Amino acid sequence: MEAYGDFAYIYDRLMRGDINYDAWCDYIESLMALHGCEPDSVCELACGTGSITSRLEARGYNMTGVDVSMDMINVARIKTKRAELICENMARFEPGRDFDAYICMIDGINYVIAPKLALRTFENVRRHLKKGGVFIFDISTRHKLRDIIGNETFIHSEYDVFYSWQNMYIEKYDISDMLLNFFVRRGEGYERFEERHLQRGYSERGLRYLLGRAGFENIDTYGELSFKAPEKDCERMVFVCS
Repeated sequence: MEAYGDFAYIYDRLMRGDINYDAWCDYIESLMALHGCEPDSVCELACGTGSITSRLEARGYNMTGVDVSMDMINVARIKTKRAELICENMARFEPGRDFDAYICMIDGINYVIAPKLALRTFENVRRHLKKGGVFIFDISTRHKLRDIIGNETFIHSEYDVFYSWQNMYIEKYDISDMLLNFFVRRGEGYERFEERHLQRGYSERGLRYLLGRAGFENIDTYGELSFKAPEKDCERMVFVCS
């Protein structure tokens, strides 16, 4: 049950109403400008199907996308023109060159479930971030994973795709365990596959500690698509680090 295997090829279709990628790209550019960063080269970790990578590429940035799922990378290759796309675990990614900015959007850091691997990821980014550069990422908050998604089950049904999304939050480890069952129409029948996704419910304090250990000196946090400090019960939090 590899995460983002077969799911990669229907991901954009199923997420089309949930994520406004153009708004996120506008926001990323605004955060960069706010923090005095005018990048040429941008590396997106956990780039997925390339929805942000391709849009930023179209806006003139030299993009590199990194994702652990080859299926996601295959979809991203269809969308991008010049971007360098690399299949690699971001905790082990060694680019061999520095970037003006790094981004990791829409839960990418949540998928790094071991804090020691999150630290390694942050260290790698810090090591390969040019002077004056920024690292921007967001997380689904612990509140969202524990109290909103929690132990709920969600159902999605279209004429040729059906899936159930069963969730269990493991409080002891702050892990959200998600089991997705898909039925996708193929010809006269349906193909069934399932995927298991694990996300860690990181706290702001915990991430600030890891980022500090990695060498980041300036860490600002914002609410989702906002320039204000995150509210206590926000569902998504954005970090800008330098």
